[in-house]
Amino acid sequence: MGEPKRDIGATAPLPGREAISEALFADEGPLVAALIEQARTSAEERCRIELLAGDLVKAARDGRREAGGVDSLLHEYGLSSEEGVLLLCLAEALLRIPDAATADRLIAGTVGSGDWARHLGHSDSVFVNASTWGLMLTGRILDWSESKRTDLASLAQRLIGRSGEPVIRQALRQAMRILGGQFVLGRSIEEALANGEDEVGQGYRFSFDMLGEAARTEDDAKRHALRYQEAAAAIAGNAGPARARTEDELHRRPGLSVKLSALHPRYQSSQEARLHAELVPRLSELAHAMRDAWLPLTVDAEEADKLDLSLALMEPLFTDPTLAGWNGLGLAVQAYSKRALPLIDWLAAISTATGRRIPVRLVKGAYWDSEIKWAQSRGLAGYPVFTRKVNTDVAYLAAARALLAHDCFYPQFATHNAHTIAAIATSAGDHPYEFQRLYGMGEALHRQVVRPEALGKPCRIYAPVGGHRDLLAYLVRRLLENGANTSFVNRLADDAAPISAIVADPVEKAAALAEKANKLIPPPPDLFVPERKNSLGLPLWEGAVREPLLQSMGSALASPATANPIVAGEEIEQAGKVGRITSPHDRRIVVGTWRSASPEAIDQALAAAKAACGAFDRLGGDARAAMLERAADLFEADRAQLMALMVREAGKTLGNAQDDLREAVDHLRYSAAETRRQFATTLELKGATGEWNALSLHGRGVFACISPWNFPLAIFTGQIAAALAAGNAVVAKPAEQTPL
Repeated sequence: MGEPKRDIGATAPLPGREAISEALFADEGPLVAALIEQARTSAEERCRIELLAGDLVKAARDGRREAGGVDSLLHEYGLSSEEGVLLLCLAEALLRIPDAATADRLIAGTVGSGDWARHLGHSDSVFVNASTWGLMLTGRILDWSESKRTDLASLAQRLIGRSGEPVIRQALRQAMRILGGQFVLGRSIEEALANGEDEVGQGYRFSFDMLGEAARTEDDAKRHALRYQEAAAAIAGNAGPARARTEDELHRRPGLSVKLSALHPRYQSSQEARLHAELVPRLSELAHAMRDAWLPLTVDAEEADKLDLSLALMEPLFTDPTLAGWNGLGLAVQAYSKRALPLIDWLAAISTATGRRIPVRLVKGAYWDSEIKWAQSRGLAGYPVFTRKVNTDVAYLAAARALLAHDCFYPQFATHNAHTIAAIATSAGDHPYEFQRLYGMGEALHRQVVRPEALGKPCRIYAPVGGHRDLLAYLVRRLLENGANTSFVNRLADDAAPISAIVADPVEKAAALAEKANKLIPPPPDLFVPERKNSLGLPLWEGAVREPLLQSMGSALASPATANPIVAGEEIEQAGKVGRITSPHDRRIVVGTWRSASPEAIDQALAAAKAACGAFDRLGGDARAAMLERAADLFEADRAQLMALMVREAGKTLGNAQDDLREAVDHLRYSAAETRRQFATTLELKGATGEWNALSLHGRGVFACISPWNFPLAIFTGQIAAALAAGNAVVAKPAEQTPL
């Protein structure tokens, strides 16, 4: 690789990110079809890849005894065993438990129900046997009779050890600590550096990750920033001065990974200006420390709604002239994202504009299940990730080719998949690159990567650093990711899985699928089909979506709104109290005016509602359902005006206004579905010959609905929709604070 790329255009205009945004919800079928063509190899090359991948799998299985870690754990506790299932259930459940007491009860019930003794001595790995002893010990301590379980507190008090902590709590946590020790290199950066010396001697490089979730407070952010700075100093001290300030030397040296969400408590798109002022300086300070020590720095990938923001915050560093000549600032790209290829294209354009080669860590992605759930709960138009694992595998290979096709990248392929490793090694040629693996995983496979007599390619270990209190979320993600039936690590550990199936080409597998998208995962808009449509939510974190909406909202507020009494669908202007609405966040802003209904207008409204009751009830459930669904569609079509009023009149944030609108739409469609189900038909009842008995539901009359001020659309609409769905007439009164 030689000397760093010359900084030729640090002040050139940077490329826009529109293409990345447009790919957010790309149609999975056509996208995967295009990726298949980009990733497909010739029959001859495919044969060479599968032969090499098969050799890697055989060698990895033969070397599993040396590896330990999660490889041996999954071999011993496969998903076919009750204990393997219990381990994964425990891991998944712990992620959702907020307090220690409940977590302890879960561990007691789960671990205590396993037959751990039958696994003792079955594995050659010290780690697996140590884990078995810990799990069995935990289970035995917790295997009390039902009568003793009721007196847990007094029993725990009698089990206090010399350390001053309850032995029972130590036993409950022991299994997770043993597991954690296999995934975390050290409790401190100094301990991690010392513990990693053996791997360095085997030819591995390291990228250290300081464990910890996103900052919630400014104190959190300052503490995380200090930990990163201390880690950078410790890594620099351990690595010593660079032999030469070249790119080859830069990428041979240990690095640091940073999560931007750890550096600021308000890491969200609505705070972008503040983040440029407060987060970017922290990131820049860290980058300069790494530049001075000639060490690489990688910005970790996070959730899909953070990508555009992350890129916006990295742009100032890509163009910072004081970082010129140091091509150590990189980022992670997630292959499961539909935006991976447009993102790589954008990074290539950034490299061209700035003259800097960019290290890119290509990963599969760690938040797949969460991204699916978030897209559904947010009512998005589609999924930002692929719905099949094989599609992600294809996207990874296509992205790898894109990275290797440019001189502007230093590719870093993070994978535990033998076929992926073989495909890259076969097609990369002389292009400089490295493989990466997670600490505690993939040792047996990647030993074949670094050994000179095997592939002889560089490999970097992504090594988390932190105490056990920071471990849980990371540990759970790793156990779930690699315990899944489709995980390569899990299949590699399963001797019953044939090698030919493990190393099969994912491109050909995806090409053979008639339906590229997973039909078992409905698109978010169809989540409740056939009963009803899901309410539509916009990805407000995307500037390309947010800015046009804000412009439309501004237009909707161009002139003050007015609210007058409406009787039988007609606006009336009778004598009544007149008032002015000002915005709660700035009382100088006049939102509009209102006129209260006079007693005469109220009498007219009640009379009109009573007169309409019978005919409205006789319309039947289907007709009323169609009206409610039409109202829901109109709400969504008038999104900008409704959200603008909620922001300006009720003081809601943009996100809260959208949530209020979506809830109102859901109320309308849910009520429509229920009126179809309960009011559209007559239920005939069985009876004696000559009798005809039927049950039908009808409205009761006139209902009054009164809105609260804090949910002026959602709860108000919910009351009205339910009453109308049941065949009733409604008189409605908005809250006096939010009449518009």
